Amino acid sequence: MRRNVLGSAFVLCLLAFLPAQAEQKPWLEVKSAHFRVLTDASMHDARDVAAEFEQMRYVFASHFPGFRLESGAPLTIFVAKDLESAKALAPAIFGKNERVVGFYRQGWEKKFAVVRMDDWLTQQHYAVYHEYVHNVFHLNARWLPAWLDDGLAEFYSCTRFQSDKIVLGAPTERFATLRSGPLMPVETLLSVDGRSKIFKDPQATEVFYADSWALVHYLVFGTKNSASLDQFFSLLQNGVPQKQAFVQVFGEFKIFDQKWSNYMNAFTFLATSIPALPRLDEKSFGTRKLSIAETELELGAAHLAFHDRKTGESLITDALRDDPKLGAAHEEQAYILFHDGNDSHAIEEFQQAYALDGTLYRSLFAKTMLSPEAQATDQAGQAAYLADLQKVTELNPLFAPAFIELAKLAMRQRNYQLAFDESRKAESLEPSRAGYHLLTGKILLASERGGDAIQFAQFVAERWHGSDHDEAVELWDAIPAAARPTDVKFTAHELEQGEQSAAGIIKTTQCGDANRPLTVEIAQDGKTQTFYHHGSIISGFSDTFWWGEDHFMLCRHLEGKRAIVYYRPETGKGFTGEMTRFEIRDDQAVP
Repeated sequence: MRRNVLGSAFVLCLLAFLPAQAEQKPWLEVKSAHFRVLTDASMHDARDVAAEFEQMRYVFASHFPGFRLESGAPLTIFVAKDLESAKALAPAIFGKNERVVGFYRQGWEKKFAVVRMDDWLTQQHYAVYHEYVHNVFHLNARWLPAWLDDGLAEFYSCTRFQSDKIVLGAPTERFATLRSGPLMPVETLLSVDGRSKIFKDPQATEVFYADSWALVHYLVFGTKNSASLDQFFSLLQNGVPQKQAFVQVFGEFKIFDQKWSNYMNAFTFLATSIPALPRLDEKSFGTRKLSIAETELELGAAHLAFHDRKTGESLITDALRDDPKLGAAHEEQAYILFHDGNDSHAIEEFQQAYALDGTLYRSLFAKTMLSPEAQATDQAGQAAYLADLQKVTELNPLFAPAFIELAKLAMRQRNYQLAFDESRKAESLEPSRAGYHLLTGKILLASERGGDAIQFAQFVAERWHGSDHDEAVELWDAIPAAARPTDVKFTAHELEQGEQSAAGIIKTTQCGDANRPLTVEIAQDGKTQTFYHHGSIISGFSDTFWWGEDHFMLCRHLEGKRAIVYYRPETGKGFTGEMTRFEIRDDQAVP
């Protein structure tokens, strides 16, 4: 997992925020078959939004009958009645740009969508559906190239919903960009990834999104075989290199470019429609008014997820005051304490949350991972740990991190077949996480199946960059040389001029703020080195860490982990050097 992280706890509070209202009014809740909507508008408005999300889900259910559509991270859709309500809910988003009509926040444990009801009927909520489409495809794809990932999201986010039908293939809002210049050569478009300079130029980024939409549109409507895109998708998931798969399915690049250009220069574009979801009775949706405490909880959880800690903590405090027995409020309070490094009190809150509400699998999981049993070496301790993890999977069978921990426990017990099965289960639930593939490879290597581990290391090393790529290279290098193909080589992060690297076990970390830097102390072979950094830093961590992206911090819970530090040497300041990049590995996975 690669991130751009601001290197201090303090900066999480720097995003603009508005204080919680003195008198919070209760919000309303609507539950359809697959979605949960909260609103301060009307119940009718909430039903409309839930119904349209059901229609969007139906598009994928009908077009991709084998797709998984449910995530282990539940989605909450907030419907703000107007701009002022949206600003209060997510000031860092709506306060900076009043033209924003909605956004979607991806998370490992929770997902949030926010839409403005005053703009909902204008169907200008591309950004929300764009991210929802990403979510659906990431649940079903091991990897997607950038153009296909964003092209599919653009294509389906333009879906139009009418009373009796759903229209697919409507033009992107970036249509004017398409007409402003020639299409990018397809071979160039296929080469774009997260490291490309395109994403540093807003205008070039717009061209990339527009051309990606255009390519998907052509592959859906312009080729003679509409199933060819499915064939290409399947080849990618089976590990066939992208350009090889593309030529195999669609032909040589130069010939393809000409056909694609002719299609895009046509006067009109093709579209299609499918009947609207049958038997969708909005009046059957479950409805209720939240209590004041429940409202404060939901809004507080959203503010915390949007990195507005001050408002979020205040709302959670209010929720606990108004209803001390609200289990989910104790869960959010526990994560606040965990974030601050107050683990002992966090455990107490997690325990209380789960005692009050036995459905709170996140609380049970966090409590279990913070307990001594998580590191147990005796049979009784491991049995207790196993029982709690299995209970988590019973409460939420789609929660992949619990299966990762089950795989790691089986590895410690040398039960490699069970470890492999649990790891593959996690892979199937979250196939787009590179670290899950690498864990499977590590299990195969530990069970002396290095030849089988090769495909997992190579798959990630060829497709990911940053920390994920470097971790894959480590696995590749750990496989016996005799088992590796001689014509394939990988290298980890290449040092820039004046840059050095150091690896070791983290002894201490210290959060930074506006007046002091983030510091990291590592030890290796009896030698201790200390590094610092001000501001943001590129960092990454293994996907198999239980706290995952939602609770990752550079200055908490890292002691005892292995770090790879890239830095520029310095003398005279008491530091080994200034960090330029920081990676943390999960070595507990390997016995």
